[in-house]
Amino acid sequence: MTVDVFLRHRHGAFALDVSFAAQSGMTALFGPSGAGKSTIVGAIAGLLRPQEGRIAVNGRVLLDTAARICVPAALRRTAVVLQDARLFLHMSVEDNLLFGWRRAQTKADAATIAHIVELLGLGGLLARRPQRLSGGEKSRVALGRALLAAPDMLLLDEPLAALDAARRREILPYLEKLAREARLPMLYVSHSVDEVARLADTIVVIENGRVKAQGPAFDLLTDIDAIAGVPPLGAVFVATVREHRVDGLSLLAFDGGVLAVSRLAQAVGTSLRVRLRAEDVMLAREEPRAISANNVLPCTVSAMRASGDQADVQLLCGATRLVARITSASLARLGLEPGLAVFAIVKSVIVEREAG
Repeated sequence: MTVDVFLRHRHGAFALDVSFAAQSGMTALFGPSGAGKSTIVGAIAGLLRPQEGRIAVNGRVLLDTAARICVPAALRRTAVVLQDARLFLHMSVEDNLLFGWRRAQTKADAATIAHIVELLGLGGLLARRPQRLSGGEKSRVALGRALLAAPDMLLLDEPLAALDAARRREILPYLEKLAREARLPMLYVSHSVDEVARLADTIVVIENGRVKAQGPAFDLLTDIDAIAGVPPLGAVFVATVREHRVDGLSLLAFDGGVLAVSRLAQAVGTSLRVRLRAEDVMLAREEPRAISANNVLPCTVSAMRASGDQADVQLLCGATRLVARITSASLARLGLEPGLAVFAIVKSVIVEREAG
């Protein structure tokens, strides 16, 4: 499925002018508060009528101001999950879920309902009322209700923003499973680099009502200019479990080399989504020896950006891009420049989830 969006809208001093496309999977609308992300979601859902625009989901036109087409929100087959779960307090979890199912134009069968309940870990909650749920549990119920409405597109407008750190950690694994298993376009609004890195397949960077950059998450999260002003994540890429060693380490092969990590439960051959934070990558002009770090990768400097006392160095490791965040003093002392061969010393590897 493909979602095509073109919108122009002015409200007071704020002007929105965006154009982008989203495929099946998780597309993140990323940018600071006030950039226009929620306005885009409102226009797609039919909660806001823009002054000019066209929105189509898999060729089905929801909005075309030039042709005077504007499908009512109730008929758009889009489901929205907001910061506030907005569950019906007088209904059980099961009845909240079935509310979405009853409103669906094409109703899921019993097997699909059971799968969504299992996917979101709701089996033990079905008899409860929302008052007896944690914030993370409420968010999972809201997701299930949205999915059972059989939408053509799922819109997630900062669904974790109202949760504390513990509740965010609780629900992120469920969102990861949803991103991996769902077969519909999902638009995820966030200004959190960590959330985007864990969930998104594609990123659309919104700044001051404009699309600043768009592309695969694997590329944009290592683009030191596209996400300027926020901590660069360093790298997100897919690696494959190659070997489980007797010394307690697992080896992950990627297009750039091999990473050693603490022993994993996944079988050899499993594809995993791996993250290297920029702050966890050190640089050396010569290959270091007799050090505690398990991972030293030969790389080439491809770009640099210094800001104040910090510098972001973009690296090419095979066909994989990495980013190291070092001090500006270190940048000068090492004499780094594009094309220079260096060694990336990786202090920590984060294995996010199975890829797919």
